[in-house]
Amino acid sequence: MKATRWVEWGLAAAALSTAAAQEEAPRTAWGDPDLSGTYTSDNSIGVPLERPTQLGTRAELTDEEYAARVNANEVQIAKDQNPLPESEFSTEDPSAINASRHWLERPDVPSRATSLLVDPPDGRIPERTAVGEERFAERRSRRGRGLPASYTDFTNYDRCLTRGVVGSILPVIYGNGTQIVQAPGVVVIRNEMIHEARVIPLDGSPHAGPGVRMWMGDSRGRFEGETLVIETTNFTDRTGLGGNGNGAVHGVELTLVERLRRVDADTLRYEFTVDDPETYTRPWTVAFDLDSRPGYEIYEYACHEGNLGLANMLSAARAEERAAVEAAER
Repeated sequence: MKATRWVEWGLAAAALSTAAAQEEAPRTAWGDPDLSGTYTSDNSIGVPLERPTQLGTRAELTDEEYAARVNANEVQIAKDQNPLPESEFSTEDPSAINASRHWLERPDVPSRATSLLVDPPDGRIPERTAVGEERFAERRSRRGRGLPASYTDFTNYDRCLTRGVVGSILPVIYGNGTQIVQAPGVVVIRNEMIHEARVIPLDGSPHAGPGVRMWMGDSRGRFEGETLVIETTNFTDRTGLGGNGNGAVHGVELTLVERLRRVDADTLRYEFTVDDPETYTRPWTVAFDLDSRPGYEIYEYACHEGNLGLANMLSAARAEERAAVEAAER
C-alpha cells in the first residue's frame, strides 16, 4: 500500500514538474514556443554521421573515450592558438588542411555521441534499395571521372549552389550557424553557409503540386506541444543528405521530417527523419544539439563572389591536359 502511495506521489510530482516546465518555457507574444535565436552545431564537430561498426548499438562514449575526445579537442585548440611558423614560402601552419586555421571552429563542450545517426539503433544508414544502389553508383561515377571537363563535374557545394536542407545544418569544419526567426504563422530558418533561408508556413496550407521541385524542397510546419515539426517534400534528386549536401543520396519522393524543441535556455534539440522508400529499405533518423554561443553572429557568406577555386580547378585541369599533349608530341 505504501509503495503504491509513493508511486502515486511520484507521478503527481512528475506531472507538476512537467506543467511547471511548460509554463516556464519561453513563448512568443502570440503564444507559440519561442525557438528564436542564433545557434551552432559546433559541439558536434568530429562526431561521425554513422557509428563505427565496432561500437554496435552504444549511443554514447564511455568516460574514458569521452576524456580522450575532450583532450584531443583541447590539444587542437592549443595548436590553433600557436603562432604560425615563420617561413619564406608559407604563412600557414602546414598541418592545417583545406582551410586556414583561423577559419575553423572547435567544440566548446564536445558531444558524447558515438554517431549523429540515432535510428536504426546501430547508428548506420539502412541498406539501399536496388534503385538506391543505382543512384549511388551514378553519383559516385560522376566524382571519379578523372580531370573535370566542366563545372557540372563538381558538387553543388563546390559550385556555391546549395548544401540542401540537412547538409546546411549538419556540423562541418566551419560555418555551422543557424538562425531561427519567428512571426505569427511563419518560421524562418536561415543557414550561415551559402545563406539558405527557408520560409516555413504554419497555417496548414498544402504543399506545392507534384510538378514543382526545389533544391530545398517545400516545407510546411506545425507545433506539436513544445516541438516544431517541419515536413518537407517536393525535392529534386540532385542534393545529398550528408555534410555540405554530399554523401547519402535521395530521390524526388523523399519526405523529410525535422523536429526542433527547446532543451534549455541555450540549447535546441534538432532531429530529422529521412523517409525515402524508393532509395532506402527503412526510414532513418539523425539527432544532435544546437547551442547558442555568446557573441555568435551570422555574417555575409559571399560564396559565389569568392569562388575562385572552381575556375582555378578547371583551368588547372586544362593545363594538365595541354602538358600531357605536349609530352606525347616530344
